[in-house]
Amino acid sequence: MAQKKTTANEPGPEPKLAKRDKRMLAFIAIAACLTIAVGLAIAAYAAINYKYERAQTGSDQQVVFSVPRGAGLSSIAQRLEEDGFIESAFLFKAVTKFRGNEANFKAGEFYLSKDMSMADVYDGLANGKSVLYPFTAAEGLTSAMITRSLDSVPTLKDDNPDVPAEGTLLPETYLTPRGMTQSQLLQKMALAQKQLLDEAWENRDPTIPVKTKQEAIILASVVEKETGVGMERGMVAGVFTNRLRKGMKLQSDPTIIYGITQGEPLGRRIRRSEIDRKTDWNTYQIPGLPKTPICNPGKDAILAVLNPDETEALFFVADGTGGHAFAKTLREHERNVAKWRKIQRERGLR
Repeated sequence: MAQKKTTANEPGPEPKLAKRDKRMLAFIAIAACLTIAVGLAIAAYAAINYKYERAQTGSDQQVVFSVPRGAGLSSIAQRLEEDGFIESAFLFKAVTKFRGNEANFKAGEFYLSKDMSMADVYDGLANGKSVLYPFTAAEGLTSAMITRSLDSVPTLKDDNPDVPAEGTLLPETYLTPRGMTQSQLLQKMALAQKQLLDEAWENRDPTIPVKTKQEAIILASVVEKETGVGMERGMVAGVFTNRLRKGMKLQSDPTIIYGITQGEPLGRRIRRSEIDRKTDWNTYQIPGLPKTPICNPGKDAILAVLNPDETEALFFVADGTGGHAFAKTLREHERNVAKWRKIQRERGLR
């Protein structure tokens, strides 16, 4: 068979080398474009990261920034920009989302300053400690007094809590975040007392006449109201322990007052008729302990009752210095009482 010949005007078959060169050129072009794109992306990321990590030139004074419960990233970023803590809400949101940190914000109040970088601002909101406000409940207050005092704390949310049972709260200083409810703080105080009492009960003197944790709180509340001198609590607890062992009445004036006012200040001296009046708390008239605690005792009073000082004293009375004079015998006690009455007359006390 004869082969077909090509004429001068007809193109011949393209050499294989030329096709390979075109493919190579296309690959190089694509690779170059990708390299440029990656380079631009890296450069852009470096620029963004630099701006995100760079400290601002604002004030270093710490300011409280509040994150409301349920606030989203957009609203947080917008407020940060408006308040001058970050330069760009858009950039802050973009980096936060890119790093997968959008869900890490928590409600509360946090200290920020305007010289922080956006990275530091994020870390302060996501990982920083909330601003905490101290609340102090003094030893010897009743549960009603403590509950009323919460109304004067503007950072607490008033949810109209019920007054806890008398003697179930531990007076001390508590650190609370803004927005904590009054009920939550009361629950925290009750839990603190339970934890303290559970631990202290295990280490109590096994010979004390107090048989239950509730009895320990009742006696501690009487000790708390009898003396404001910390170093005397163990001695007062020792006197009451001795009297309980001997079957003697405690004869504590604060128990009379509680039976009259439920722990509110009496504002005057106790009358003879009130000493003679029998109530569930008047330990001049009833044997043993009062029906309930008469206040919320502090840690030192609780520990004193569970491990009282060893003493032979059975009596004590005020000595005019803020403390008490202790006595082993009734005759010695009567002399101390006479001294105290004289001091009262000299001071015009009735």
